[in-house]
Amino acid sequence: SVPFLIRLFPSVLTKFVYLNFLAFPFFVDFRRPELLVSNTISLHLTTEPGVTVGIWHTVPSSRGAEAQGKDQRWYEEALADAHPVIIYLHGNGGTR
Repeated sequence: SVPFLIRLFPSVLTKFVYLNFLAFPFFVDFRRPELLVSNTISLHLTTEPGVTVGIWHTVPSSRGAEAQGKDQRWYEEALADAHPVIIYLHGNGGTR
């Protein structure tokens, strides 16, 4: 009966494969990453019209003292400097 139900309701399969309805760890506010990870700020990028991607920008610990108390503009300028940027893609089942 499971294959029959999946054939009738393909959205059910995608929910169980991607698990995008789960937020783990539970009861954590991912909009405030500075509470979880030091030297981190939440930003949003518009990749194309109508598509916005949420990101966290974390500066290295070597710039941690410099990042203390800085606003979003400082983090955006830090992205534009000559240092390399590492992009971590967490996969399809997690959240930021």
